[in-house]
Amino acid sequence: MSTTVLTLQSSNPTDVSSACSTYSLTTLQFEALHARSAAAKATAYCPYSRFRVGASILTEDGAFIDGANVENAAYPVGTCAERVAFGKAVTEGHKKFKAVGVATDISPPASPCGMCRQFIREFCELQTPIFMFDKDGAFVVMKLEQLLPVSFGPEALPPPSFLPA
Repeated sequence: MSTTVLTLQSSNPTDVSSACSTYSLTTLQFEALHARSAAAKATAYCPYSRFRVGASILTEDGAFIDGANVENAAYPVGTCAERVAFGKAVTEGHKKFKAVGVATDISPPASPCGMCRQFIREFCELQTPIFMFDKDGAFVVMKLEQLLPVSFGPEALPPPSFLPA
């Protein structure tokens, strides 16, 4: 497993081209992940932390599903942007995903929290790229397996027929 992490500038065509080539995305798909995850931040409900997060997921069939963090006065009850986006995607019938974009208002880019990494693991292959964008358009991209090494996924569970009734 490679642990190389690159911080790239999204306005630099060479960096974007390299990331797209590495992760089999078109430039338009990359730009949409960036723009949509950044735009999703505007819909965040975060009156307590004031930490806006937007997410956009690219499905295998080319659809984009967006989400933003939603907080609650009972602080741990809030939901992260990534989980909002995946919840929407799954309930809309999407089961295969090509890439994930996450945008915040800080620099350097922030990664998904531990809970979101595990949530993403439920629905994505370990090779899925996670693009993390900062407030200035710079990005870091890592495969899910780099963000969640030695992970536990649905394939580790016994089949339902194995469990006692």
